[in-house]
Amino acid sequence: MARITVSCLPASWYCSVSLLSLGCAPRQRLLLLLLLFIVSTLLILGTHHRLLWGPQRRPRGRVNKYLSIAESMEATDVLDPALNYGVVVDCGSSGSRVFVYYWPPHNGNPHTLLDIRQMRDRDHKPVVKKIKPGISSLATTPTQASDYLQPLLGFAAAHVPRSKHKETPLYILCTAGMRLLPERQQTDILEDLVTDVPLEFDFLFSSSHAEVISGKQEGVYAWIGINFVLGRFDHADDEDATVEVTTGSQNQRPISRRRTVGIMDMGGASLQIAYEVPGAVTFNSPQEEEAGKSVLAEFNLGCDVERTQHSYRVYVTTFLGFGGNMARQRYEDQLVNATLAKNRFLTAQTGLSEDKPHPDPCLPVGLSDSVVRDNRTVYLRGQGDWAGCQQAVQPFLGLHNGTMSPGGVYQAPINYSNSEFYGFSEFYYCTEDVLRIGGRYDSEKYSRAATDYCSTKWSTLRQRLDNQLFAQQADISRLKYQCFKSAWMYEVLHSGFRFPADYRSLKTAQLVYDKEVQWTLGAILYKTRFLPLRDLQQETLRQSHPSWLRASFVYNHHLFSLCILVVVLAILLYILRLRRIHQREQRQTDVLNLLWAEEGEALLP
Repeated sequence: MARITVSCLPASWYCSVSLLSLGCAPRQRLLLLLLLFIVSTLLILGTHHRLLWGPQRRPRGRVNKYLSIAESMEATDVLDPALNYGVVVDCGSSGSRVFVYYWPPHNGNPHTLLDIRQMRDRDHKPVVKKIKPGISSLATTPTQASDYLQPLLGFAAAHVPRSKHKETPLYILCTAGMRLLPERQQTDILEDLVTDVPLEFDFLFSSSHAEVISGKQEGVYAWIGINFVLGRFDHADDEDATVEVTTGSQNQRPISRRRTVGIMDMGGASLQIAYEVPGAVTFNSPQEEEAGKSVLAEFNLGCDVERTQHSYRVYVTTFLGFGGNMARQRYEDQLVNATLAKNRFLTAQTGLSEDKPHPDPCLPVGLSDSVVRDNRTVYLRGQGDWAGCQQAVQPFLGLHNGTMSPGGVYQAPINYSNSEFYGFSEFYYCTEDVLRIGGRYDSEKYSRAATDYCSTKWSTLRQRLDNQLFAQQADISRLKYQCFKSAWMYEVLHSGFRFPADYRSLKTAQLVYDKEVQWTLGAILYKTRFLPLRDLQQETLRQSHPSWLRASFVYNHHLFSLCILVVVLAILLYILRLRRIHQREQRQTDVLNLLWAEEGEALLP
C-alpha cells in the first residue's frame, strides 16, 4: 500500500500516512489535522485575495439589464443614505411636469455612467406631477412664475428626503411654448424663478439650472434617454452589435463600441429624427458645412473630457408641419384650393355639393367627409386607393435634391446595413391601432395591411370598431384618417428618409420595457455627467498604491492571526512533548525503583 512518510517531525513523532487511513497515534493525528487546517486556511485566503483584487469578470449585460428593469419598478428606498436625487421640471407648451430621479453612488469606473432611475413611491408609481396651463401663459405676469411652479416643487420636496435637499440638483427646462415668446419675456420669467425658488426650497439651484432649451437640445436629450434605457451606453457584450466610431480628436484611432439606436417621433404637428453618425463627417461646400453644424450635436457623456468612450456625434432635426395631423391639414388645404380653382373653368362644380363630392384616394371606401376653409366647403368621397394616396402625398414631403433635409442642404448619412431605429407616436399608431402589426417593421407586410384597410368599406370599418376589433385607443378619427396617415408614414420613411424597402431594423413602439421614456431622463444624465468625478478621485487615490501593498492592508491581519496560531500550537506541542518525556522518565524511574526493590528483597536473608 502506498504510504506518505512525514519526516519533518521529531523522531518521537514519526508516523506514516496511508492513502486510505492514518497510521498515527491520536496526538499525532491531531497534529496532522491542525497542519491541514492551517494549509487550507492559507489556500482560502489566497483564493479570496485573487477574487477581491484580481481581474473581475463582468456579469452578462443581459442579466444585469433585466435585473435593473425589475429593480426600477420597486419603490425607492428613501431610508438609504447612499442614494442621490435630482429633480427636472419640463415646462411645455400645454403644461408643466416635474420628474424626480435617483441614483446610487458611482462605481468608480470612468467608462460607466450614473445609474439614474425614476423615483417610485410606496405604491410603486412614478413620482411625477403635472399642472396646466403652460408657463408661457405667464408672459405678461412673469413675477408669478415661481408661484406657478410651487405645487410641482413642493411635490418633489415632499418625496426627496429632507436631509438630501441641499445636494439635490434642480433643473427647470422650458421647451416649445417658451421658445415662441419674445426673448425679453423669456428672460423675465427665468429671472423670477432664479430669484424666488431658492427662497422657498433648499434644492441645489442656480441661474444655469433654469433655461429655455432648443428643439435640437430636446431631441438630443430624447436620444440619450432612449439609448440609456436600452443599455446602449454600457460596454458591449460578445453578442451585441457594434460600430466603429471616429471621434473628433486628432490622432485618435477609431473605437469599437455598442451600436446605439436612432429615434423617429411623428407627433400631430411635427416630425423629429435623431441618430448617431459614427463616421467622420465631410462637407462638399461651406453652405453645406454651415447647415450641418445646425443639425449635428457633438457631446461627451463621460465625466472625463479626455476620454472618448462616451463621445457622440448625433444628427437631430425637427420638421415643423410634418406631423400626421398637420400633414393632413396641408393636404386638405391644397385639395380645397385645387378644387375651387378647377371649378372656375368647369361647370361640373365637383366637390361643391354633397351629390357631387370630390374623390379622395386617402379616405376609406364610401366615407363622406367635408372640409371648410374661409366659409367655403368642399365635399369629399373616399376612394380607398392606397397607391393613389401615396402619389398624392409625395409632393408634401418637399424633397430637395432627393432628400427631406431642411432646405435640401444636408442630411447625415445612415448606414442602413448596420443601424437600428425606434419609431414612436404616429409610427406606432399607424402600425398598431387598427392594423395591429406594431413592433418589428416589415414594409411589404405593412403595405398589404394598409392597402386592405383603405379598400374596406366604411360601414365595415365602423362595425369592426363597434365589435372592439381594433386597439382600445382607436376611435372614429383614427378610422377616418388611418389610410392617409399610413401612406404619409410610408412616404416619410422610404421617400423622405430613404430607408430601403427591405430594412428590417425598425421597431415601432409606444413604451420601452413597459415604461414611457421622457427626454427629461436624458437631460439629467447630461447635466449630471461630471458628478462621478468625486468617486473617481477617491478611486485614483486608492489605486495610487502598488497592488501588492493594497492587498497586504486587506489580509495582513489574517496572516498575523495565523502566525499567533502557529506559535500557540508550537508551544502546546512543546508542552505535550515535555510532558511525554517526563512521563517516560517517570516510568523508567518507577521500573528502576521496582527492580532495585526486588533485588533488595532477594538479598535479604
